[in-house]
Amino acid sequence: MADRYLEVSLVKRGVRCTAKLLDDRAPVTCRAVWDALPLSSDVYHAKYARNEIYALFPPFAESEPPLENPTVTPIPGDLCYFSFAGAELGTKAYGYDREVRAGTTLVDLALFYERNNLLLNGDVGWVPGIVWGQIVDGLPEMAEACNDLWRTGAAEETLSFRRKS
Repeated sequence: MADRYLEVSLVKRGVRCTAKLLDDRAPVTCRAVWDALPLSSDVYHAKYARNEIYALFPPFAESEPPLENPTVTPIPGDLCYFSFAGAELGTKAYGYDREVRAGTTLVDLALFYERNNLLLNGDVGWVPGIVWGQIVDGLPEMAEACNDLWRTGAAEETLSFRRKS
């Protein structure tokens, strides 16, 4: 299979980077994400994992991918996939402005932009993610925009994923 790439962007800030799908390490997850592209939603900056931005989506795969190529210590440039039951995200501490209820599932697509991340959540413990992509171009500019998002806020900003031709 030929290498596949996608563009990840912060739309309002006009910042883009290129990621390579890790088809050899996370084939089920890569297929699910690729088939669902383009994806775009409100961006959030992590509270617990440190240097992470992410967007939440309704489930888009026929069934949730298995935990392939897992990590609890993502490195700069990792794209991770998480699936959460609504009850896991239902506390007000997360700051979501949409209602999250028990019985719902949300997919979290995350970009890690700096080092020293640890996927440990005080409410549920270790939260392994599936590493399905790696930023191969534009990470320094994206990291700068992510730091700005942390300092000035994520309101009205969108995280977008689309196929790169």
